[in-house]
Amino acid sequence: MSEREVKSLEEIFEARIARDEKIEAKDWMPEKYRLTHIRQISQHAHSEIVGMLPEANWITRAPSLRRKVALLAKIQDEGGHGLYLYSAAETLGISREEMYEQLHTGVAKYSSIFNYPAVTWADMGTVGWLVDGAAIINQVALMGASYGPYSRAMVRICKEESFHQRQGYEILLTLCNGTPEQKEMAQDALNRWWWPSLMMFGPKDADSPNTEQSVKWKLKRKTNDELRQQFIDQTVPQADILGLTIPDPKLKWNPETKQYDWGEIDWNEFWQVVKGQGPCNKHRVEARKTAWEKGTWVRDAAMAYAEKQENKVIKEAI
Repeated sequence: MSEREVKSLEEIFEARIARDEKIEAKDWMPEKYRLTHIRQISQHAHSEIVGMLPEANWITRAPSLRRKVALLAKIQDEGGHGLYLYSAAETLGISREEMYEQLHTGVAKYSSIFNYPAVTWADMGTVGWLVDGAAIINQVALMGASYGPYSRAMVRICKEESFHQRQGYEILLTLCNGTPEQKEMAQDALNRWWWPSLMMFGPKDADSPNTEQSVKWKLKRKTNDELRQQFIDQTVPQADILGLTIPDPKLKWNPETKQYDWGEIDWNEFWQVVKGQGPCNKHRVEARKTAWEKGTWVRDAAMAYAEKQENKVIKEAI
């Protein structure tokens, strides 16, 4: 393809983006757009799968059968989210096996939030309230993403994430209306998860190498800092209802901007976790690799059965 032809296709592509048209798998797209979307969607998929790990640790320790069933349902939802997203990424020309390999070797990243430990039952409530709450804010914006398969996958994911957020908040509401020890447990969980939850939105815009281009191509509808501010403004009143204190002494309402002002994130901690030096980085990746290796026989059996059924259909057709 000549340089002139490529330029013409780029102009058509940019015009479609400007008109808010969806780009589909078989449409022409710039190679950078394709690669950027593979990175973003696969990272999102990895986050859903790795995010199951800290919650699975609490299945056998949930305080009631009702809580156990709800937690199991949430974990199942997140596994499904990962599968939706892997399928969306595959439409861009990358195999699922390649994405798994990138995760297991550390080439691909996942959300930094899942490299923190969940040490009490209150953490399950706080993860649902803060982590899934942050995910909803980010993912509702992604429903308007320019790539069709990704945008459509987000519709169902957002509906289920809203259930997860309410489930987590209800756990904390119960604890905060319980004994002083239970409320103290909830406050402790909030203290530990607040700042990592703010880091979930990624580096501040000035330090983000991908945000500007992603917004231009409508891979993202809002910048990291805009999403982070929206999360804070939405979450602080919820903490007030719980009777919990946000662990930020600089947090205060700004009557001029109609938003909350807040303190500085420890970006050194963020980058250390991203580089693999967080509290649970090694444990999370090793757990995923072990699960992959132990599940080999299941995948092989499923593929053998599928092949057998396909051959049976072919023979009957003949």
